Amino acid sequence: MRHLCISALLLGLFVSPAPSSCAGYAKPDPARAFPDLKIYDVAGRPWRVAREDWDGARHRIKTERAWSHWLAKERAAVDRWIAKPRDRVEWAAGWSHDGVSPKDGSRLLWTEDVPGEEVEFFRSSTDPRVPITPKTFAWWVVNLRGRNVDTMVSAAQLYRLTGDARYAAWAAGQMDFYADNYLNWAPVRDGARLFWQTLTEATNLIKFVETVRLLDDYVAPARRQRWREQFFDPEVAVLNGNYQNVHNIACWQRGAVAQVALLFGDDALWHEAIEGAHGIRAQLREGVTSDYLWHEQSFGYNGYVVSALHSLFVAAGLHGRADTLADEMTIAENLLLSPIYYRFPNGQLPNPADSTGIGTAPNTKLIGSFYRVFPTTLGLTAVAKQRDWNTLLDPPAPGSADGPPAGLTGSGRDARAPGLPAPISRNLETTRMAILKSGPWQVFFHYGQLTRSHSQSEALNFSAAYGETDITHDAGTAGYGSPLHRGYFTRGLAQNVPLVGGEGQDLGPLGERREWIVEQATPLSPTRGELLEFSAQPARVSAAQPRYRRDTRAQRTLAIEGNTLVDTVTVETIPASPAASDAAPNPPQPVGLALHLQGKVRLPEAFTSDPAFATGRPEPYQFWHDARRASFRDRAEFDVACGNLVLRVTISCPGDFTLWHASTPDVPPTRRESLYLETKGPSATFTTTFSPK
Repeated sequence: MRHLCISALLLGLFVSPAPSSCAGYAKPDPARAFPDLKIYDVAGRPWRVAREDWDGARHRIKTERAWSHWLAKERAAVDRWIAKPRDRVEWAAGWSHDGVSPKDGSRLLWTEDVPGEEVEFFRSSTDPRVPITPKTFAWWVVNLRGRNVDTMVSAAQLYRLTGDARYAAWAAGQMDFYADNYLNWAPVRDGARLFWQTLTEATNLIKFVETVRLLDDYVAPARRQRWREQFFDPEVAVLNGNYQNVHNIACWQRGAVAQVALLFGDDALWHEAIEGAHGIRAQLREGVTSDYLWHEQSFGYNGYVVSALHSLFVAAGLHGRADTLADEMTIAENLLLSPIYYRFPNGQLPNPADSTGIGTAPNTKLIGSFYRVFPTTLGLTAVAKQRDWNTLLDPPAPGSADGPPAGLTGSGRDARAPGLPAPISRNLETTRMAILKSGPWQVFFHYGQLTRSHSQSEALNFSAAYGETDITHDAGTAGYGSPLHRGYFTRGLAQNVPLVGGEGQDLGPLGERREWIVEQATPLSPTRGELLEFSAQPARVSAAQPRYRRDTRAQRTLAIEGNTLVDTVTVETIPASPAASDAAPNPPQPVGLALHLQGKVRLPEAFTSDPAFATGRPEPYQFWHDARRASFRDRAEFDVACGNLVLRVTISCPGDFTLWHASTPDVPPTRRESLYLETKGPSATFTTTFSPK
């Protein structure tokens, strides 16, 4: 235990209580967290000041054939795009998540062809004829408009590099188009006009800022001022008018506004974006836990929040303000690196909350994309031979020969991935998660939530791997525009959790259709859960949700005992309070447990088809196909083949119970095999063991 405490200290993994609304999470000496992967400068800083060397870039283009070839391709791509008009005032942009097939939730494939004019259908990888609807057309527009804005930046860069004024003329002309017509687009969500939501407004505002910055010597002051008055000021007003809370979208908004402030030298605007009640400092203070995970809990939001802030850190460096954001850059780098320490042996990341797809670590491409601010051994290796605008203007330097400061090298190494820290058992208390690692088994346990934003009904969910074999995982969700998102993946049946009356954890009212967007005032905070026990050796964790559902308490204990994983779930009715004694008692509801497996279940012969499985049950049950059922008393046993590994799975439940097997949605558009156990309420205990044969 002393060894684990020392490891936690060295890694900066400190346990601390939940923050108050303004205090934030404790992060002692963040520069010394996760030192194995960082590169420190002579002053001991793990971050650097971004630079921009145009003279050096021109020299490289002239003297290095590879760079001249890259430039030729870049010019050809921009020339092709600007050869014809792309955007139209009459087009309204939609939501990027609406580009999904209604058949299976697969993502639509975007092309330049104008829907209804040049093509009659959309298509996905699995659906060749997806109808063009107002919603999917608007999805196409948001992608078209985003690509047009991207090309504005590329054209401005080409002008700055080559002096070819036609690129500046086109980019400035597009800026005129958007400034002149900005107020002609009707406001949609939270006042967004150019795009459907303020998140997309913010991500693109950063690119508009960069375009204007690069065109500085081309554009007359009066034209630049007109852009500010007709476009930038209204955009800033919209972004500052919502998401006054701690949220990933707020990071994009405050970061974009701060870059507008740098562009126009507006110190008051800069101060509010950085120092305001929900400015950048507050976002990282209150949104990043002591485990260096983003408080909305999806591991994907770690990289997403760093993406939101990286352009700000680059811009601050170019404007001589990097030192003012030193603490924020240090914390953001930890946010980027922490998932590596929490990965499964096969590289998959735990997948709590509502990410689409399952992430992997290390994501060297993502880490490498931030090398201008966060020089890391992994990132510099990833971009060593990469050619793009970043590496042209700010060439990556070789890694520091000094290595990490003395005494800060991690104690564990992963033999399969040299140089990476080996996963160990950890209680991520401030993030309401835990990891068990013992022998070949590794388990991720999600025992509570910190905010309603992006939460699913998945408290007490777990994922597990045996060596590099995926046994069970959290599939995340489909695109937010898919019926599978609200109708299945956010609900209890999609998770390895107990179910009462067919439903999992009660998160409170879901509100309107886009319920994933947090309320603007005070977010509803789902219960944090109670950690009852955590032990690294023996590997064991236990936690409860005291108000799992109305009048229902749930508890789960996970333990690695030798070569066996043991899972015990208890669901019990909470006695009514004296004040409620006169109220009519709730009728007992069936109590169940869902278990999703990444293998082939060898069913006993007793299982028979059940075409009425979903009848009378909540909506998620409709997504289970080819259901088969069998009745058991006290115990059921069967084998599950997960690749070359065969597990003996034993499910125990005192008394009579029914077990169903079905084909169920996995990461769209794939499917997997799942089990649903159900017994009569009001209370039950389920014990499941997984033992390799």
